[in-house]
Amino acid sequence: MALRHRLIAAATAGAAAVLTMIAPARAEDPGAMRVCTTGDYPPYSVSDGHGGYRGIDIDLVRDMAQLLGRQVRFVPTSWASMGGDFAAHACDLAVGGISDAAARRAYADFSLSYGTDGKTPIVRAADAAKYATIEQIDQPQVRVIVNRGGTNEQFARAHFPHAQLTVWPDNVTIFDQITAGRADVFVTDSVEGRYRVRQHPDLRVLHPETPFDSFGKVFLIPKNDVPTALMVNSWLASQLATGGVDRRVAEWIGPHATA
Repeated sequence: MALRHRLIAAATAGAAAVLTMIAPARAEDPGAMRVCTTGDYPPYSVSDGHGGYRGIDIDLVRDMAQLLGRQVRFVPTSWASMGGDFAAHACDLAVGGISDAAARRAYADFSLSYGTDGKTPIVRAADAAKYATIEQIDQPQVRVIVNRGGTNEQFARAHFPHAQLTVWPDNVTIFDQITAGRADVFVTDSVEGRYRVRQHPDLRVLHPETPFDSFGKVFLIPKNDVPTALMVNSWLASQLATGGVDRRVAEWIGPHATA
């Protein structure tokens, strides 16, 4: 315990020192921190439809901005257009359940990983025993649905070549397609699955504790932007060491979640 307390203290002190050096220069910038987010990936990022956002990543980036004394301006993006938005310098950061997929390194740098997730199926409760494995899903009669442009689509195309694949335009109404019987399976991040089934009691997320794969969750940072990388990584390290990230996650998908 003594070692843990020393590590927490060191991480917090280090983050404070870095942020103290960076914050004055950033505070002189009259513009708000521009944060791109899709708003369609609860519990990481959820749009209210009127320009506002909620979610784990939204809470985290607001916490960081508050410490820096900066405002946040959320910039709507999509999984398919995120690379173009970074290329056009529309974002200072991107957040919202973003996986550390290698293809994204072509247009952005990654923060340190603040969590780990993996792909797992969401199905109707009555079909829970039918679609638990990749082999069961990858069958000609199985209707797989997936949102366009992100790692869910990449996973589905790589692992379900024999299934019937529907690419859905958004990640919000996709669950209604399963409920209505127009699709059988949606394979997505286990954290999203654990959150979504709270709103859809007729659906089940299968084996979220043992997903098909594993990957880190990150913030995206503009390429070669050293000050922003130092700022974000120092702050995230302090939140990981002090339990700040765990607290935000628990608020959304913990046993006593209220978000």
